[in-house]
Amino acid sequence: MYIKLKYVIGLASIVCLTSCRQTENKPSFIEENISFAQEQLGNAISVIEASGKPLNPVTLKKDSTIHYCSYGDWRSGFFPGTIWYLYELTGNETYLPLARKYTKAIEKAKTLTSHHDIGFIVNCSFGNGLRLTGDTAYKSVMIEAAKSLSTRFRPAVGAIQSWNVNRGWQGKRNWECPVIIDNMMNLELLFEATKLSGDSSFYKIAVSHADRTLAEQFRPDGSCYHVVDYSLEDGSVRHRHTAQGYSHESVWSRGQAWAIYGFTMCYRETGDKRYLNQAIKTFNCIIHHDNLPVDLIPYWDMDAPGIPNEPRDASSASCMAAALYEISTYDIPKAASYKAYADRIMMHLSSPAYRAAPGTNGNFLLMHSVGSIPHNNEIDVPLNYADYYFMEALKRKKDLEHL
Repeated sequence: MYIKLKYVIGLASIVCLTSCRQTENKPSFIEENISFAQEQLGNAISVIEASGKPLNPVTLKKDSTIHYCSYGDWRSGFFPGTIWYLYELTGNETYLPLARKYTKAIEKAKTLTSHHDIGFIVNCSFGNGLRLTGDTAYKSVMIEAAKSLSTRFRPAVGAIQSWNVNRGWQGKRNWECPVIIDNMMNLELLFEATKLSGDSSFYKIAVSHADRTLAEQFRPDGSCYHVVDYSLEDGSVRHRHTAQGYSHESVWSRGQAWAIYGFTMCYRETGDKRYLNQAIKTFNCIIHHDNLPVDLIPYWDMDAPGIPNEPRDASSASCMAAALYEISTYDIPKAASYKAYADRIMMHLSSPAYRAAPGTNGNFLLMHSVGSIPHNNEIDVPLNYADYYFMEALKRKKDLEHL
């Protein structure tokens, strides 16, 4: 009996030690995601480098081949920015020259004046490069890009015009000065340019745009319209519309994510509590929406008619997660709850339901995003900006947890 008991105790000890070692050796959530990103983005890098060209992957086409974009595409800054985050999260110096090369390839965007997304393009790429390297050449690109973006400011409106209205599908909408909620994301470039140059005109334009958006783009429940069209003559509101949502009055999910992130960033840059309050109110609208799925990954539009059989949008979720991590750092009631929500979003995005298996999905990190269903474009596909904000959220989570 003694021998048998001794054997059982010894066996239990071995099992315990083995289990403890496995637990100790198991990578953390952050480590495992970084490892996955290295493998998946490493595959993408291998394809790009083998081509001999600085290809810029955006999404998958309907034939499952990769769509690559030029520097003028509004999404051209996201892949270079993702590689900057990969460099930062891993500390692996081999990614540094790659991040520099892919960023340099889109430098011509600094002179774009034909649309408002130069902020997305330049701040996500050159902005991260400047933050991580201090390269003064990046500084000059940022300032020039801010000057280009500033040419789209319309004084009568007090905001930056998003789209031109003399061509394409926008030209068929009878708009004069459309301002879309996405434009909030471009203001960070202007705030940065003031800090880099000392020229306060960039700051003033950003604040004016944020204030006009705050006054005109939101419904009483905190949700936002996608498009507000203004009169160029007197700045009055002509229309409140959607372009990529289900209907003019529906809650287009990515628009809400842009609002949450954009106004959180504006609070960081100005200290104006109205901006943070709006970000939180918009998030509360989403989190308490009757159609929000249990996993917190929203449908492409929260009022889409086919719910629960509508596509999800991982890009909205990853952008919201990045913003929520920032909100959690501020001295506000229940600050920790915003990190908890972000953690839940990231947990689900990192599951097999949304995160691709290595070597699949065109080497993009996340599956199941939506570009524009009304335009029958990029439906249930990977998108490079979903990956970018996923990596940014991972970086912010890592910083918060001091890992």
